[in-house]
Amino acid sequence: MLIFDRSREGRACASLFPRLPDDSHGLPGHLLRQTPPPLPEVTELDVVRHYTRLSQKNFSIDTHFYPLGSCTMKYNPKVANALARQPGFAAVHPLGTERFGQGTLSCLYELQDYLKTLTGMTAVSLSPAAGAQGEFCGVAMIRAYHEARNDHERNEILVPDAAHGTNPASAAMGGYHVREIPTNPDGDVDLDALKQAVGPKTAGIMLTNPSTLGVFEHRIPEIAALVHEAGGLLYYDGANLNAILGKVLPGDMGFDVIHLNLHKTFSTPHGGGGPGAGPVGVNARLQPFLPLPMVAKSESGYRWLTEYDCPQSIGRLSAFAGNIGVLLRAYVYIRLLGYRGLRRVAEYATLNANYLQRKLVEAGFDTAFPARRAAHEFILSVQRQKKEHHVTALDFAKRLLDYGFHAPTVYFPLLIPECLMIEPTETENKETLDAFADAMAAILKEAAEQPERLKQAPHHTPIRRLDEVRAARHPDLAWKPAPGAAPQR
Repeated sequence: MLIFDRSREGRACASLFPRLPDDSHGLPGHLLRQTPPPLPEVTELDVVRHYTRLSQKNFSIDTHFYPLGSCTMKYNPKVANALARQPGFAAVHPLGTERFGQGTLSCLYELQDYLKTLTGMTAVSLSPAAGAQGEFCGVAMIRAYHEARNDHERNEILVPDAAHGTNPASAAMGGYHVREIPTNPDGDVDLDALKQAVGPKTAGIMLTNPSTLGVFEHRIPEIAALVHEAGGLLYYDGANLNAILGKVLPGDMGFDVIHLNLHKTFSTPHGGGGPGAGPVGVNARLQPFLPLPMVAKSESGYRWLTEYDCPQSIGRLSAFAGNIGVLLRAYVYIRLLGYRGLRRVAEYATLNANYLQRKLVEAGFDTAFPARRAAHEFILSVQRQKKEHHVTALDFAKRLLDYGFHAPTVYFPLLIPECLMIEPTETENKETLDAFADAMAAILKEAAEQPERLKQAPHHTPIRRLDEVRAARHPDLAWKPAPGAAPQR
């Protein structure tokens, strides 16, 4: 039921109605609407109950376990939100002078330093407004580096077949041909195939380590040596950084450039299309090309670096300084946990993943790489159940909703048939993991004994199984009054 369906003529919600002075709009009369907007006529209690019930029907981090592999849907402490929204931060105007934003600038400067320490990079820019924009920025810097050296023949970016889909997209947007590198049976990059592919056309390689297959790349030093000897650069997709935080530095692995999804590692909101932040870090060879602005510190205080300071910069990627509110949440999270706390993030993320993987194997599930330990996520394959009982990964995912759990990622990476990609994250406790494992075991039993129950799931959600393509392509998001209906007061 929509809030409009609760509307009854004459009811009002006066305490929630915005109070505006009569002349507040200051707009010319011909631009003002002549009829009232078709708003529902409801009481305050109607509103509160309606939206409270809606929130309880939704699956979110605040209400349910959310094991969405490769996306790190972890709990973000509310204190980070509260501190980042303090008036001293929220009231800083983007057109204000640096003199009146020294507190904010000092936090951003320290955040740049923290991210340098945590990645092993020489310099960091906070400018990109999303992880995908950080990827594009990284590719743009690789291009700028080669062009600055008059090395114009490099037109290929190497991308493993297990990469996030944004990697080849970013490389293509940067003007490069994408050359796919296969994965070997153990889940690592096929080194022989890489040796065949790398050469004078190689501008760089984009890697995620641990990969989207949930394993740490065994031969990363050899990969780095191969690509560097050929004149290419190494790009690090930081989506899975929480698996190695404080344990291994991408800079020590040989990477030249990295982007960070702050929402996946450092406690910022995730989902909903933003706002986001995707800082980039680089080593010394790429430092001149970092995007602007960046924060610098001098004896007179903090200031923004501009094109005059960094003439080789690839430029600006967002208006003003990017999404500072998001950056401040990450800053607070890092300060709250400290270096030892951040190391525990990696320890708990990997411990939880390996614990849950073991529980599910004992329950009868097959893992994609049984000889490997999980990093912070792992992949199950229900291909055997599909052959024996004609149930798919999607059926398992839908049935999980009936048990009160958000579904894991399904059918990614594409090279694993009927895969369920599960990431418990570092913020879930043992009882939650045990409950999820029990639910998965129960569904596995149902798959053998009542396969139709899975194929028709979910059974207990407000909306049953959707036409997902139609729902994504043709969303119906706006209420419209019935034809001929009189405007509501």
